[in-house]
Amino acid sequence: MTAVEEKPARLISGPGMLLVWLYGVMVVGAVSRSAVQIATDFDRAPLAYSLSALAGLVYGFITYSLVRGGETARRAAFVCCGAELLGVLTVGTWTLADPSAFPDATVWSDYGMGYLFIPVLLPLSAMYWLRKARSRQGG
Repeated sequence: MTAVEEKPARLISGPGMLLVWLYGVMVVGAVSRSAVQIATDFDRAPLAYSLSALAGLVYGFITYSLVRGGETARRAAFVCCGAELLGVLTVGTWTLADPSAFPDATVWSDYGMGYLFIPVLLPLSAMYWLRKARSRQGG
């Protein structure tokens, strides 16, 4: 007798689908921008370009976790969203306090102003959605 595999609980129904779409756009934006910057002008702002690449990887992992679904993926996405928010707040404050530390902008510079503040709003929205998904699943 084989065990029946349960499908992971969906995280991308309703507003979750919008989160996946927005995170997908941020993956493309952050990764493509940082890849070009790292390939062509890394000496100019290595910290900024590396942070943008890191942001793109975090966005990619969150996107994957949301699509994957299930409680483990929900928890992983929640932790990554918290780390993302911490990164945005840290880098955003750092770029305002010491603009010379970042000769070129990162995705998270000025709290994501160059990306319409999506980098600071997205993790807050995602964390809210993931908490709601947890309560809907009875956890």
